[in-house]
Amino acid sequence: MKPIILKTALCLLLAGFAVSCVELDTPPYDGETDLTYWEKPGASLNVLNSCYSNLYSAEEVFYADAMTDNAYTKATTNLPQAIGNGSYSPDDPYVKSVWDFRYSGIRLCNQLTENIDKEPGLSTELYNRYLGEVKVIRAFLYFELYSRFGDIPYYTHVISIAESQEIRRTPKSEIVENLLVELNEVINNNYLPSSYSGSDVGRITRWAAMAVKARILLFESRWSELKEVTGRIVAESPHKLFPDYAGLFELANENNEEVILGLQQIYPDIANSKQYEFLPPSLGGYAQLAPLQELVDNYITLNGKAITETGSGYDKNNPFVNRDPRLQATIAYTGNSYTLADGSRHVINCEPGSGEDGYGLSNSSPTGYYIKKYWDKEYRGNLQSGLNIILIRYADVLLMHAEALAELGEMNEAAWNNTIYLLRERAGFTDPEALKFPGAAGIAEVIRRERRSELALEGLRLKDIQRLKIGSTVLNGWCHGLYTGEVVGTDDGYVRVEQRTFTENKHSLWPIPQNDRNLNSNLTQNPNW
Repeated sequence: MKPIILKTALCLLLAGFAVSCVELDTPPYDGETDLTYWEKPGASLNVLNSCYSNLYSAEEVFYADAMTDNAYTKATTNLPQAIGNGSYSPDDPYVKSVWDFRYSGIRLCNQLTENIDKEPGLSTELYNRYLGEVKVIRAFLYFELYSRFGDIPYYTHVISIAESQEIRRTPKSEIVENLLVELNEVINNNYLPSSYSGSDVGRITRWAAMAVKARILLFESRWSELKEVTGRIVAESPHKLFPDYAGLFELANENNEEVILGLQQIYPDIANSKQYEFLPPSLGGYAQLAPLQELVDNYITLNGKAITETGSGYDKNNPFVNRDPRLQATIAYTGNSYTLADGSRHVINCEPGSGEDGYGLSNSSPTGYYIKKYWDKEYRGNLQSGLNIILIRYADVLLMHAEALAELGEMNEAAWNNTIYLLRERAGFTDPEALKFPGAAGIAEVIRRERRSELALEGLRLKDIQRLKIGSTVLNGWCHGLYTGEVVGTDDGYVRVEQRTFTENKHSLWPIPQNDRNLNSNLTQNPNW
């Protein structure tokens, strides 16, 4: 897919299809150039390639956890700090940017589905494949919208300005059923191949379509259906766990066997400099995005126990000893290190007053921790990274499958050994107490803790908080940074970072952007906004 995308930007710009964040009432592409564009060979592929860019952005993935108890950002401009602390409003620019970005993508998808018939000489195989890819992308975009806003305008055709000013919100339940119907059509009719080769690597496969369906079913707690689709991926797909957890996020291992869907990037044409915003100053970073103590505390000890459990062996004065190996691979703390391109290690000291990376300085981490996952040691100038951003991976499928089995009362030793055992073994656990099935009592919470650690800082925590309805528990009160032992400005020695507020009957849904409601009086607002 990479070479194709590089050619696409210019083609779409010339054809009038370049897309940025736009409002719901974007004028339709109904000029003469639009009508003739579709008669050219390759038109559908060019537009399809552009649709991929609206799945997600690197910035949105990285900053998603700043809206949760996993991370915090000290930056306020067009970033989700206000969502994390509960102070946002219907005029919040980040809320509007998410709404606009998704609807611009939906519009482009609808352009393709309405016009693909016009391209001459397109084979039946490619016709079905392109439609399959774009319908999965559109389902993904709608899922991202309804999971945040609830009822939203839903349409599968290109709407005019007049329609955009009158359209009403479709009930979420209806949207869910429509998305599942379309995904089932794509999956059951084999519109998509099981894998790609060459320049097509990175495109949506039938397994990616199933994984998107699984994400929707997980959010809706439809456990039996979720068990069925994740079971098929486990039993039939070529995907499996990559042997090295940390290696998953290295340039040398892009598009490995664990990746089901990712944002394809290639330097210098498609790259990002977001690691500048989370790396320590000693590596040239600004560190405006940082992990929270609450995430650090989620990681279990090497014997499989939570740090609050009796017998865990946890010592808050030596908090990183005997911990889940994924903690070291995900978060940089005092004594941890980044591997550089020449193979040497760059050790970090986050302690207050310890140097340029120490807590308390303007450019240093606001929590005393730094993000290590997605560190690209092969970076170019200005910390530019061409590292792909993983959106769905096989580990997520195993975790969804395990949670479905737990909710159905079907999690047993065999099921554990085929899901959580594999994840912990890959992570580096060797203690039999951590690897063995802990029993059915409380197993769903064990799996959810595992999910949070395995997928930390990959942008999925917010949806877990939403679907589990735990926002009022985990997003109220102070969030914290590292342990200093001091009394002033701390809770039990942990630095207070930000005081947050979450009200279930308000913050469980984002507000509909006020600007769009000003343009369309039929767009009702969510409760208490």
